[in-house]
Amino acid sequence: MAVKPNRVHQRRGRLRKWLRGALFLGLALAACSLLLVLGLRFLPPPTSAFMLARQFEALRHGESQFVLKHTWRPLAQLPDTLVLAVIAAEDQRFPTHHGFDFEQLQKVLEDSSDKPLRGASTISQQLAKNLFLWSGRSFVRKGLEAWFTALIEVSWPKRRIVEVYLNVVEFGDGIYGAEAAAQTFFQRPAKRLSTAQSARLAAVLPSPRRFHAARPSAYVQRRQRWIEQQMQQLGGTSYIAPMLGSH
Repeated sequence: MAVKPNRVHQRRGRLRKWLRGALFLGLALAACSLLLVLGLRFLPPPTSAFMLARQFEALRHGESQFVLKHTWRPLAQLPDTLVLAVIAAEDQRFPTHHGFDFEQLQKVLEDSSDKPLRGASTISQQLAKNLFLWSGRSFVRKGLEAWFTALIEVSWPKRRIVEVYLNVVEFGDGIYGAEAAAQTFFQRPAKRLSTAQSARLAAVLPSPRRFHAARPSAYVQRRQRWIEQQMQQLGGTSYIAPMLGSH
């Protein structure tokens, strides 16, 4: 039975209305995310998506003794050795790429070892995920991660990206940021971390709830030594000096 012309027009009208609504919603969400990223270029994030998720997890599981540890420290109060250690461990082309390291991705895909010492996710991508999103491997999350990564790279200088990353990344269960990690694992402020301690903290980043900086496993010790070697091969802190400016 043929559909009447006026009914066809009604369906087309509803479709156009739905598309306009979806477009408006998409533009509104894009504008809000841009404003959020621009604001956090200058203001310290009070929390992150991953911190909120961990607090909710503790509440849901009845972890009455759980206390989240997080203290913001500006980059001037964090040692250059920690910045270098994290870059050496996680993203050696961080000072020069624009958020995505396709060369490292190719290397990881070609790596036949079970546990490559470096992944393909950049510091900017990890920051986008930790700050705004949730853990998981869905296409939606990866798409949002790419969107926020691009916004961060366009809106923030590299110095700001690494500053926020070092303040929100998880170094242990419920331990977020370099200052909380230094106080918890080494009983000292982050600015007094040694090169070896900086490398140790960077070594646990792939799995901070599994590895422990104060009680390092054989794998963490091996990874720490590798990170220290990479720090030397990159040229020491002079490698990051142009990125950090006067710091």
